[in-house]
Amino acid sequence: MSTPEMPGGIGGDPNQNLPQPQTPAPPKGRNPLALVVVAVVAAGMLYFGFHTARRSGTDHPPGVLGYGTPAPNFTLETLDGKNISLSDYRGKAVLVNFWATWCGPCKIETPWLVELQNQYGSQGLQVVGVAMDDSGKDEIAKFAKDMGVNYPVLLGKEAVGDAYGGVPALPESFFVGRDGKITDRIIGLKGRGEIEDSVKKALKSDVGLIESNSPRPLLQAQN
Repeated sequence: MSTPEMPGGIGGDPNQNLPQPQTPAPPKGRNPLALVVVAVVAAGMLYFGFHTARRSGTDHPPGVLGYGTPAPNFTLETLDGKNISLSDYRGKAVLVNFWATWCGPCKIETPWLVELQNQYGSQGLQVVGVAMDDSGKDEIAKFAKDMGVNYPVLLGKEAVGDAYGGVPALPESFFVGRDGKITDRIIGLKGRGEIEDSVKKALKSDVGLIESNSPRPLLQAQN
């Protein structure tokens, strides 16, 4: 008597040809930590973009303060309570330096500006420092004293910074020729030699053009 053939062949596994149950793949869940990181990064990018746009000033598109354009005039208070206007130095080469007490590169650059004022002051250079931070007058004065600053330090206002393109980085310097027009601009910390070259360029500006220039609008300090 023959042995009945089992499914799967003789001597085979009886479950070999039967459909096997499929184990469902685990659902791909979202990592809560990853979602938090993505949200933080996105928020940071939005804030940075908004802040940059605000500081660059939509009313002052790139190129407005190009070389050869009149430097925006302003009047700001000095550390001793006096008011100084940029137009007070008409006929001189002016280095308008935007800085802050918390700015590390500014601490490196300031001694160079002191040296340049000593070296080229007799030739018509006037360095003007504009403090663009929220520190009190006493702290700014202490910084200037510790650095041996030998030029006027003015208490900056946001309106003045905006007039100069928003001051996207510190330090930032504008070089104004004897004719009241911008001859050069340096953003960030550069070498002393590069700053000196820009000073020389401003000093070489044509004094004879001063009287022919139309008066520049005065930008008053905002309280």
